[in-house]
Amino acid sequence: MKGKQGVRWKILTMIFFATTINYIDRQIIGILKPFIADDLNWSEADYGYIVTAFQIAYAIGLLSMGKFIDKHGTRLGYVWAIVVWSIAGMAHAAARGVVSFAAARFVLGIGEAANFPAAVKGIAEWFPKKERAFAAGLFNSGSTVGAILAPIVVTWITLSFGWQWAFIITGALGLIWVFFWLNYYTTPEKHPKITPEELAYIHQDNEEKDNRPSLKWIELFKYKQTYAICTTRFISDWVWWFFLFWIPDFLSKTHGVNLKDVVLPLIVIYAVSSIGGIGGGWLSSNFIKNGKSVNYARKTTIFICALLVLPVMLVSQIANLWVAVVFISLAAAGHQGWASNIFTIVSDVYPKNAVGSMMGLSGFTGAIGGALSAAFVGVLLESTGSYFLIFMVASSVYMLNWLILRVFIKEIKPIGI
Repeated sequence: MKGKQGVRWKILTMIFFATTINYIDRQIIGILKPFIADDLNWSEADYGYIVTAFQIAYAIGLLSMGKFIDKHGTRLGYVWAIVVWSIAGMAHAAARGVVSFAAARFVLGIGEAANFPAAVKGIAEWFPKKERAFAAGLFNSGSTVGAILAPIVVTWITLSFGWQWAFIITGALGLIWVFFWLNYYTTPEKHPKITPEELAYIHQDNEEKDNRPSLKWIELFKYKQTYAICTTRFISDWVWWFFLFWIPDFLSKTHGVNLKDVVLPLIVIYAVSSIGGIGGGWLSSNFIKNGKSVNYARKTTIFICALLVLPVMLVSQIANLWVAVVFISLAAAGHQGWASNIFTIVSDVYPKNAVGSMMGLSGFTGAIGGALSAAFVGVLLESTGSYFLIFMVASSVYMLNWLILRVFIKEIKPIGI
């Protein structure tokens, strides 16, 4: 039926590619860390501080970008974001020390902060509730596709032309994407190619169009759901950042994997995580299509994802490379399945005029957790050289997330604002 096809999937494809580019640009430094550290004499603590600069900027950007996107819309929000982060990504090529790298990472973090608020708001605008978790899983899989492509593309560019060109070439991808976005994206009501059937399908939930001004994020603190969602992101977002920024180095130091050989393990890890993200969204949406409540669908899927992460506690004690890769892959899949659902819970609970602000606020708390953990991980590895405690904590936080949602959000349903 036409109502179940069409323009919204093309919009989703563009959001997917934006997220893919987002993760290619942010992951380059993790892949090249051993290479650049030798070239520029970074210590573990130096690298931790560089990652922290990105996380702090990402946190600051999320607070302002969520509000900006709610006020000015998804179309303009994405353009601003990608132009800023693309230029910042290219600027890494000119960096020569810890301070200049940290500065480039800071600006990159400001721009990249807009991606997920804009993406989730776009999904809320273009998809009915029963498809949102699946759509979120699909666009969020761009993060893992980016993580898969990054080691392939970045390794080839670096070995062929030098690490500076890896930043320049990948940074330019976003500027190409902006051209296509400006020529295609509008809201459903204004899109020239949408059919009446598809528009009716998108609006089947009878959500009233809210013409009120976008909310200030401080107003969101009136609701206990805000505290629950923000807490889950504070205690677990850092795990994904850790996978992005430290796993190549972990494999290098504990299993002797060099820049060329790390490509295949990273492809496996992020391919499996992509399956987890899409699968987590599909499972949640399928529960709803089969008559289960939104509350049951989201929480049950998150519990299953938490179970997938538990084995990662053993990784630092495993001598076999591929057994370690399997456990890391399962944990990455669990994280992405959880992310697909926690993003969707925001659009389940908050009205559309607050989705960007809530995504910004919850992303801010996640980025603060990431910034604190990056500095801690760097100092811990500098002093002990052991990953044991890091993986132990990472394995437990998703089960804690499920408990927080069970206790503090009795039922996932819309709130009145």
